[in-house]
Amino acid sequence: MTKGTQSFGKRHTKTHSLCRRCGSRSFHNQKKTCAQCAYPAAKTRSYEWSVKSQRRKTTGTGRMRHLKDLPRRFKNGFREGTVAKKASA
Repeated sequence: MTKGTQSFGKRHTKTHSLCRRCGSRSFHNQKKTCAQCAYPAAKTRSYEWSVKSQRRKTTGTGRMRHLKDLPRRFKNGFREGTVAKKASA
């Protein structure tokens, strides 16, 4: 057997499957760790030398369900449980 074309034909098993945290096909089946986000580690994999990858995963690339309404609540002093006064017509 040579180490070229014939050997590549024998590759039919998948080393990586879908990661349940980041959704990419980077979860190593034998190591049980994700190559992209480092799941099941608590901290998400991120390095200072890879600026472009940080840009893809940073705050603002998702839904921001909590953060997007904070500026409005801050402007109003984080008031809760009050009702607006009726405008006198």
